[in-house]
Parts: sequence; C-alpha cells; structure tokens
Amino acid sequence: MTLRRPNPQVVLFARLVLSAGLLWILVTKIGASWSEAIPDPTAKTFAWLAGALVLTLVGVVLSAVRWAAVLDALDIRAPFRRLLTLYFAGQFMGNVLPSTIGGDALRVTRLGRETGESPTVFASVVLERLTGWLVLPVITLTGLAVNPGLRELGRASALAAGVAVVTLALLLVVLVLTARQGKGLEGRLEHNEGWRRFTSAVRLGIQHLVREPGPTARIIATGFAYQLILIGSALMAARALNLPSGAGPTALLAFVPAVLTAQVLPISISGLGVREGLFVLFLRPLGVPDSQAIALGLLLYLLNLVVSLLGAPAFAVGHSRGPSEDAAEPDDATEDVPA
Repeated sequence: MTLRRPNPQVVLFARLVLSAGLLWILVTKIGASWSEAIPDPTAKTFAWLAGALVLTLVGVVLSAVRWAAVLDALDIRAPFRRLLTLYFAGQFMGNVLPSTIGGDALRVTRLGRETGESPTVFASVVLERLTGWLVLPVITLTGLAVNPGLRELGRASALAAGVAVVTLALLLVVLVLTARQGKGLEGRLEHNEGWRRFTSAVRLGIQHLVREPGPTARIIATGFAYQLILIGSALMAARALNLPSGAGPTALLAFVPAVLTAQVLPISISGLGVREGLFVLFLRPLGVPDSQAIALGLLLYLLNLVVSLLGAPAFAVGHSRGPSEDAAEPDDATEDVPA
C-alpha cells in the first residue's frame, strides 16, 4: 500500500495555527509582566540592537561562505556573489513568505538550473545543513563543560544535554545508513525521493569530502564561526533587553544551540512558539523572567526577519520565471535540518 503524502497546504495551515497557539499560550497563560520585557529606549539599547542586527547579517554571509566551500569540495564553481544572492533569496522565501517550498529548495532549483548539476547542488545543500548536526551539539556540550553551574539546572540542563546527544546520535545513524547504500548513487540521486534521496546526497558528498581534507576542515570551521556569530547576536540581543547577568556568554553558549536545533522541528513556522518556550525553560533557572525569555526569542526572530528582507529583490528577479519553476524541487529539500 502506498502512503499518500499530506497536502502541503494543509500542513502549512496546521503549522501556522500551531505557531499562533503556542505563542498565545506563552503570552497569556504564563502571566508574564511585559513592562519588564521592554527595555528603555536609550542609546545603549539601540547600540546593542544594532550590533545584534549586524551579527545576524554577518551570519547569513558566513552561511553563504560555508555553502561555497561545500560546492568547491564537490567540484562545482560558482561566483560567490551569485551564491550570496541565492542565499538571501532563500532566506526571504523561508522566513518572510510562509510557504510549502523552503528557501533551501529555491537555492537547489536556481543553482541547479544554472549549473546543470542539480543532484550535486542538492547534495551540497544537504551537507551544508548537516554541519549543524555536528557543530551545534559540540557547542552546547562545550558550554556545559566550561560552566559547571549550568549542569545543575535540573530539566534545563538535562534537555540541553539530551538535545545535543540525540542530534549527534542521529548524525551517526545517517552516516551508517548512508554507508550501506549501493554504488551508482550519482545517477540515481535525481530520481530518488524522500529519505533515499537525502541519504544518497549525503553519500555523494562524503565520497568527495573524504578525498578533500582541507576543504572539509574549512567547511567545519566556517560552520563553527557561523554558529558562534549567531550566539554573539543572541548575547547582544540579551544585553539590549537587559536580561539578568545569569544569562551570560556561557549560558547562551550552552542553550542557544539547543534552541536552534529544536526550533527547526517541522511543527511551527520559523520556530515561532517553540523557540520562545525553550528560552523560558532554559533561562528561568538563571533568574530570567518569563517575559524577558519570550522577548528574547521574538527579538531573535525579528532580527532574522529584517535581514531576510534584504533578499526580496533577489527573490523577485529570479521569481519572474514563474512560481512553478521555483517549486520544482520537493519541499523536503533539507529546510528542516539544523543549520
């Protein structure tokens, strides 16, 4: 019996409803005092906000650098300016325009059309996203290791460590399943769907990366730099909101990666509700009021939204061919893989 895939429009509507429901519960049921969540409009506050916005922008650029490194390792050459344009277009589609087609699928479609190497481009996006499965858990475990007090926070500590360990275990499972697949994947990749297409892409990429230790190290290093930039942006956002000192660098080092990992679960739009709820759980033991924890999650979302708006022109220019072409790739093209 063949299982029918859920209607994408129905799934999108369900995620919108769930996002709204989670936010409503957080805002109304927790009983947060919003007067303490909104900082005074001082020059210092705006300086921290500006810094967080700049780091968020730098993070997108580093993401494009990471993608370029993966493509280079897979023997695909493309001008970095073009890759950056595609990345911003993908950010705009994924974060500003809720749709059934993710920003990663847009990158695969457009660059694959330009290079004539759609299977390899797909593999590059999969591998780029999979670096998050390695980098984010390592950062969380490092944060917990350097600050012993963070390991004594009950559910918060257990959840952060659990997310890290489970993510690393899933990465190992993917690699093991990938290694069991047969040869000739390059020719089959374009016709595979779902899980087989995903693991085929991983295998295709790994076959190249094991022969290129230099580019592989550069990809991983760029992945760490990207995630640390996002944590730096979160730290500046926390300073702008005047969060208590307990939410310091090591706390965010441990907990922000866990939030980034969990918020990509395909149950809400752009992690709305999930991200804010996790910040409440992680930061409450550190003396952060629930309202400020929720405000931090929403602020990080807004910063990402503002930066994503820069991709509107690139999205509009490429989209002139019509929506059907940009929707050619399947909607499971890794949009829900931690970055």
